[in-house]
Amino acid sequence: MSVRANIGSGDELVIAISGRFDFTQVKEFRDAYSDENTGHAQSYVIDLRETEHMDSSALGMLLNMRKHLGDSAPIRIANSRPQIKKILTISRFDKKFNID
Repeated sequence: MSVRANIGSGDELVIAISGRFDFTQVKEFRDAYSDENTGHAQSYVIDLRETEHMDSSALGMLLNMRKHLGDSAPIRIANSRPQIKKILTISRFDKKFNID
């Protein structure tokens, strides 16, 4: 389980999460999008391609990220498995994030 952050094409910060996305990654996830680590990121992608499990604390971490970056910052949640996408949809995260 790990959190990796890389500046992708342009000014896009990609945060990839592998394994379980839960309370054990609070600090790692927060550090990934903190101001001193993001450089001049203009948009953000949470890549869940390798995420096997997500719990309610992960939902809280995503909401804290949204609050920290503000409502106008484009944040996309990408490559989620069907069961994780279902959790995000049921929780109405499609109202605060772009989910694909």
